[in-house]
Amino acid sequence: MSDKFYVKEPSSLLVFLNQHLHQWARSKIKARLQTGCVSVNDRSITQHNHPLHVGDLVEIGASAKAANASPTKLDILYSDQDLIAINKPAGLLSVGTTKETQQHALAILRNQLSRPSKAVKLWPVNRIDRDTSGVLLFATSKEMREAVMDKWEQAEKNYLAIVVGIPHPAQGTINQPLRLDEVEYRMHVGTHPNAKPAVTHYQTERSSNNRTLLNVQLETGRQHQIRAHLSWLGYPIVGDPRYGTAGGRMGLHSMRLKIIKPKSGKELIFETPPPADFLALMKATT
Repeated sequence: MSDKFYVKEPSSLLVFLNQHLHQWARSKIKARLQTGCVSVNDRSITQHNHPLHVGDLVEIGASAKAANASPTKLDILYSDQDLIAINKPAGLLSVGTTKETQQHALAILRNQLSRPSKAVKLWPVNRIDRDTSGVLLFATSKEMREAVMDKWEQAEKNYLAIVVGIPHPAQGTINQPLRLDEVEYRMHVGTHPNAKPAVTHYQTERSSNNRTLLNVQLETGRQHQIRAHLSWLGYPIVGDPRYGTAGGRMGLHSMRLKIIKPKSGKELIFETPPPADFLALMKATT
């Protein structure tokens, strides 16, 4: 058994726990936190000052979740002297932040490729959300990263998304600007002086159990773009705690990325099929 709470206003984790577990001794709350028994959006968190945002799901269990352990090696999809593409598992940060002390893909890959006599340096080309699986690209030099990013609008970015409901029409384009709310840490959809253009194309692959598998292509690459756009359309992604309803696995997978490699002009395609736990979301009932 576990206690579950949804965050209704920004806070820090320990403050939130003390407010909602007032019947518990503070020593007991700290012990649960320190031993990995507290999770936020299905990720084990031990930092007492971890920031909470509106819509986050906080769960307090009797024991730590072993499934939250970070991998020690990552699946490399492509590698040359300039670029490395990996298949990032869901639940793993792409890169670290000043507020996060958990393991992340950049650190794991750097450690995986480095040797005692030679440390490997990597620069992230793109980023995908922690709970999104799939293609993640790194460059081995800052110059290569900047060269790829200079042509990023020409890159083809394809995702698979599992949403709640059956979209009508079955395919379409969402052309709605996005604006980041830094307090709630979520994107607001619609016209605003600070909003930036964002275009998402989607096409239905199949539907069952009131859930639909969509093939999604991005023209732009704003933060949370697919999640915010599909929620605005009325079909939130399954398991999305910020724009829909929290769950054990978010239904978003970065399936394919195509770029033109700088200097050589060679077309590079990185792709990886969706994992089993992603496809299993289609079998569940809403």
